[in-house]
Amino acid sequence: METLHKKTLVIGASPKPVRYSNKAIRMLREYGHEVVALAKRAAQVEDVNIQTELPENEKVHTVTMYLTATRQPEYYNLLLKLKPERVIFNPGAENHELNEKLEAAGIETVEGCTLVMLRTGQF
Repeated sequence: METLHKKTLVIGASPKPVRYSNKAIRMLREYGHEVVALAKRAAQVEDVNIQTELPENEKVHTVTMYLTATRQPEYYNLLLKLKPERVIFNPGAENHELNEKLEAAGIETVEGCTLVMLRTGQF
C-alpha cells in the first residue's frame, strides 16, 4: 500500500513523552510524514524541533491541534493564512468557532484523534 506523505503542523507540541502531541509527532515521523511543531517554548522531539513561530511561507497539508479552545484564538489568523487542506481537532481541542471559520475558508475540519487516524489508515 502506497502512502501519501502529508507535511503536518502540530500545534501545542510538547517535549514530554506522556503528552499526546509528543506521541503524535513521533508516530507521524514513524509513518514517514514531515512534521513542523509549534509551541510556546522551543524544544526537541527526536529529529523535530519545536518552534515558537512558524517560518514564513511554510506550506503544510494538515494541522493537528492539541490546544484547548481557549488557547486557540491566537492561532486563528495563522491557520486562515496558512490555508492547510485540513485541521484535525484532537480530543479536548474541539472548537466550534474556529471550525466555522476554517470551513468558511474552504478548509476541511475533522474531530478525531491523529494517533487513531494514523493507525487505522485514515490519516
